[in-house]
Amino acid sequence: MEAVLKNLSSTVELLAVAANSGAVEQWDKHTMSRAFDWARYCEHVHSRFHNNPAIRRVMEQQLELTNRSLQDVIPGYTEVSFSDLPRLQHLLLIGLLNNPELPISLIKMLFDTRSPLDNMQSEYQDVTGLCSHIIRCKAACKVLSPLIDLSAAGAEVQGRMLMERLGALLSRGSDTRPAEHFLGCVLQGCQGAGRQFCLVITAALLTTKNSAAQTAPREFLLDWLQNKHSVLQSLCSALPATLLIDLAKDHNKFRDAYCDVLKKWASDMEYCVSEGEWVQTSTNPTVSFQKLTEKFMALFEACPSLRANTEKELKALKISDGDFDVKGLSVWGDLLSALNM
Repeated sequence: MEAVLKNLSSTVELLAVAANSGAVEQWDKHTMSRAFDWARYCEHVHSRFHNNPAIRRVMEQQLELTNRSLQDVIPGYTEVSFSDLPRLQHLLLIGLLNNPELPISLIKMLFDTRSPLDNMQSEYQDVTGLCSHIIRCKAACKVLSPLIDLSAAGAEVQGRMLMERLGALLSRGSDTRPAEHFLGCVLQGCQGAGRQFCLVITAALLTTKNSAAQTAPREFLLDWLQNKHSVLQSLCSALPATLLIDLAKDHNKFRDAYCDVLKKWASDMEYCVSEGEWVQTSTNPTVSFQKLTEKFMALFEACPSLRANTEKELKALKISDGDFDVKGLSVWGDLLSALNM
């Protein structure tokens, strides 16, 4: 029993290091895999002895001693109780994700999207894709609702995890480069799955809109999105109109950025005489003049205060084109006419 108590104490100390220490910067795949092995060990110990009052009492006393010693050296340390032992792997995972020193390579390992069958030969098969597994499980619960599909449910969980990670990285101080590097890695890892990335970004912004604790990562994500023009345009092109409007209503920065994207799409149009309408000159994204008008109208309806200033800008652009009222001479003039019909 002495060995069990020693292992229990060491594992709780390991969790404290994972959540609060810069030492995780030196962790590799083997170190992380061993950490989860010890967490599973404690879960097994709990399942074996939780109905034994005498042993449980001894284990609770050991946890009290360990928690007390950790509180003395780690400010803000969160205690681990006997009832926490069945979910020790989850606590370890959350602690790691909230530690800004966790290496990007290990984050990628945790979010590996390959199926477990693909990882059977891996030395770290119990850890690889752990976050993705959690996402799939939570998504499976979400799809019991007929209004939410699997991808959207997964995006919501991923969005929350994304914001937690950004919050941890930004908590280090004024240097935003680690957070920018992290988002860049996420973006690079989502190549070929652009729509899912857009859903994750959207979920991150919508699910945390009322959370004061997420203000810093939320504002950072909005600023990042404004500076990543290609990502912003892809998001505005890929998302359903309802989600774009929800974002515009909740976040003024996104509202203004979305309006700028719509004006950019309009500026890329040329009048096709044979078709008798304005068409997009760029191949990506492709949006019709009618669809562009509908997007402007929906935006103005959701954000009435935006209409006056935007129409003022469009009139100035029309004047710069010669202020003609003849169809086909100025996209801005035709857009104003369509918006005021």
